[in-house]
Amino acid sequence: MKLKLWQVDAFAPKVLEGNPAAVVPLERWIETELMQKIAGENNLAETAFFVRKSAGDYDLRWFTPNSEVELCGHATLASAHVIFNMLDPALNEVRFQTRSGELKVSRGPDGRNVMSLPSAASEPYMPPPGFAAALGAALGTLPPVELHFSRKGGAGAGALIAVWPSPADIKALKPDGNLEAVLLRIEAGSLLATTKGDGAPYDFVSRFFAPYFGVPEDPVTGSAHCALTPFWAKRLGKKTLLARQASARGGDILCTDDGARTVLAGPCALYLTGEIEV
Repeated sequence: MKLKLWQVDAFAPKVLEGNPAAVVPLERWIETELMQKIAGENNLAETAFFVRKSAGDYDLRWFTPNSEVELCGHATLASAHVIFNMLDPALNEVRFQTRSGELKVSRGPDGRNVMSLPSAASEPYMPPPGFAAALGAALGTLPPVELHFSRKGGAGAGALIAVWPSPADIKALKPDGNLEAVLLRIEAGSLLATTKGDGAPYDFVSRFFAPYFGVPEDPVTGSAHCALTPFWAKRLGKKTLLARQASARGGDILCTDDGARTVLAGPCALYLTGEIEV
């Protein structure tokens, strides 16, 4: 069986930036085990598979190298980019039916694609004794100054939001092999490390770690901003914020807090076109 594959750098104005996702269109669903093996072979943070139902309407699923996830923003944006530019250029909006409900992506006027995702609420979290120190040690730094927990944030499981004082603190984080075990103490599947921006143009800065899902660090994470956008919008008193994910590749996301929905906008760049045989 031959399948087409595109690799797209999402939230990136040019290749070799942002977050790469593999996109595999299907005529019909194949076995889940096979999709998982393809995602493992691709060894990217996410591989997206979709099946066309009708014009502009698709079923969409996402896989990390070791598991299927409930929500992935950057691979959704990448999937829309493939549809808009390679499969159905007449479309200006695409609807995806997913485990997180219907997701819509539309063409933006400035080269960004615009995506609406369900927001993820968070609440202050009181950790067990010694946890904050252990978390700081696993990241090679001092403990965070605040902890919050989002049941829906991040890559489809409970996500810990940890706040540090400055962008320099976020950029200096160096996770070691103990981070997964530390997070699992509180049943967190991922860590959203964040801080307020230290001036224009960024309102907040973050990094995203999900070792439990086989993603030691994700370069730019749309789903994480479904939790971070309402978190920072409330604190900063702003509805629209420019976010920077300060990974090695890095990426900018224009975020809008729309109540029950978070609207994310960003460009995509095509890196690779290919065909796989399985």
